Amino acid sequence: MQKINSGVTAPKGFLAGGVHCGVKTNNTAKKDIAIIYSEKPCTAAAVYTQNKVFGAPITVTRRNIADGMAQAVVCNSGNANTCNADGVEKAEKMCILAAEALHLKPEDIIVASTGVIGQVLPIEPIEKGIAALAPIISREGNLDAVQAIMTTDTKPKEEAYEIEIGGKTVKIGAMAKGSGMIHPNMATMLGFLTTDAAITTPMLQKALKLAVDDTFNMVSVDGDTSTNDMVSIMANGMAENPVIDKEGANFDLFVAVVKEICTSMAKKIAGDGEGATKLVECTVTGAPTIPLAKAIAKSVITSSLTKAAMFGADANWGRILCAIGYTEGDFAVDTIQVDISSPKGSILVCENGAGVAFDEDKAKEILLEDAIHIEIAMKQGDASATAWGCDLTYDYVKINGDYRT
Repeated sequence: MQKINSGVTAPKGFLAGGVHCGVKTNNTAKKDIAIIYSEKPCTAAAVYTQNKVFGAPITVTRRNIADGMAQAVVCNSGNANTCNADGVEKAEKMCILAAEALHLKPEDIIVASTGVIGQVLPIEPIEKGIAALAPIISREGNLDAVQAIMTTDTKPKEEAYEIEIGGKTVKIGAMAKGSGMIHPNMATMLGFLTTDAAITTPMLQKALKLAVDDTFNMVSVDGDTSTNDMVSIMANGMAENPVIDKEGANFDLFVAVVKEICTSMAKKIAGDGEGATKLVECTVTGAPTIPLAKAIAKSVITSSLTKAAMFGADANWGRILCAIGYTEGDFAVDTIQVDISSPKGSILVCENGAGVAFDEDKAKEILLEDAIHIEIAMKQGDASATAWGCDLTYDYVKINGDYRT
């Protein structure tokens, strides 16, 4: 597994791009329409938000890839196309426009939107944007595509790796957006993966689900599960590796690299949380079961009091114990150990469920770093899990206090 300097256009046969079309009316410098295109038809898979209120693009994408095939993605930012009477009609129109421009069928398009909920999506700028963008998508257009799906993100998020499967070099690329309304079981988060691997739709869906469960579904910024979350993957088979059609060594290797990419993207999303100054990672070890390890890790990184303490560089370990304690499940507290670490070192703050003497100045030095790790050793089993979040700052309230206006 080798990391390469690219994104969704790293695999063979993929082109991408992004332009400003006018969905975002307040800043003409910000791109707001993106396309990812494969030169050959792809097997396709996706996972979606578990919010009962979900965007029209999810309805359309679910229908379009029900046959397990796709060849392009079209995505706008600046408007979520959610809770609109004409939402499905607009999402379908985006597919029609993209299909006409790319010489595909509308049902071979994955469509996504992100931005403000409940405002009617203007289709006219999207029509102009797709017409202008389709002729200029390229192998070099990956960064433009990433920038076009950003909302409150402060930095683009993309990744690519290559591996060898059956003597063939296989590449997997990804791009994602997400900064606020982020919570486990998907979040205001869009992720698009591409690969030139030859893999059947059932195995592609299984690989994506396995990766997402341990990565994107372990991220929380603010406890709000979005309406528009989607992570999709398209595989065009142009690497010409032996087709991955069952579990085994090749499938395991493919899952491992997809999980590596999704882990990296999940951490980038958590670290770029709205108003955030720190990435907070929580690892639970020695838990009785994996579901319980996941639940505890999520509980800690979701705790508003713990997040506020991380912002203030306050080693208030009692807040961590509190978040552990209200996690549903059967476990003991009197064996739990908590350590906090960063590039500045590590410090033990709790042992056997009780506080220990520690150097407050050293703890503050550790917590002033921009990446903090909380390690919870339960000593009650062999299961482990990691979740990612961020600190809670004044700027989070400022950003969301006037997000719509």
